[in-house]
Amino acid sequence: MSTFDSPMDVSRETSERLEIYAQLLRKWNPRINLVSRNTLDDLETRHIADSMQIFDLAPQGWKHWADLGSGGGFPGLVIAILAAEFSPVAQVTLVESDQRKCAFLRTVIRETGAPATVVAGRIEATAPLSADILSARALADLDTLLGFAERHLCEGGAALFPKGANWKKEVDNARVQWRLDCEARTSKTEPSAVILKIGGITRV
Repeated sequence: MSTFDSPMDVSRETSERLEIYAQLLRKWNPRINLVSRNTLDDLETRHIADSMQIFDLAPQGWKHWADLGSGGGFPGLVIAILAAEFSPVAQVTLVESDQRKCAFLRTVIRETGAPATVVAGRIEATAPLSADILSARALADLDTLLGFAERHLCEGGAALFPKGANWKKEVDNARVQWRLDCEARTSKTEPSAVILKIGGITRV
């Protein structure tokens, strides 16, 4: 088996797990459209490497990471695969309402041994997860995401939300309803995009 050429310094076992994930995604994608077909040729950069940089930004010592609207598993499954090597006592929860996508996520978890569980349901109806870290990729506007964070993030926890070129406008709009500490890190895979690292979330 070929191994995934990782932008991070990871073990051969982690690289192989990422390759298994990529193979399963390519196999399942024609049936349930996990990612846009035109991004499959660039899967390792557009989706996997993009998710790995989110893991890199997480505060140290986290124990529970929740990924909302996991879909095809980005970034949540990538986070879980990396956690198996770098945060061995940690656990990742993937929240997804589409049952077919849940079946895919569970298949990857089984095949890779990633430390993750799938919650099949709507984010707003899921019992509070009290996560140390919260992520969501291409799911909703920041105002909506902060509402999810209020429900599912533990006190003192941090949210990591990838956002596109209009991120400043989203932050300004969110500040009408929310107080937050926000740091923007430029994406390594898309120069016009950022990853927002957010804490101190309270309603105005």
